[in-house]
Amino acid sequence: MAYYVYMLECCDNTLYTGIAKDVHKRLKEHNTSEKAAKYTRARRPLKLVYTQELPTRSEALKREYAIKKLKREEKLRLIHNETFC
Repeated sequence: MAYYVYMLECCDNTLYTGIAKDVHKRLKEHNTSEKAAKYTRARRPLKLVYTQELPTRSEALKREYAIKKLKREEKLRLIHNETFC
């Protein structure tokens, strides 16, 4: 089963990055559930702005880590499909 790296835009315009098997289920949890990350619970509502499918959990975790290290402007370019590794 594939894993997804995703980015959410919070109501305060910050970006949150995570991984999930079912992105839409996880987005619903972030917006409504106590299962949401502490960071996102305080910044609702959230909007899904980026997803990337990866074949394994390991690859998804590595990609999540790489995205989290990016500067905000680099994340925004990634979201807007501008060429960026």
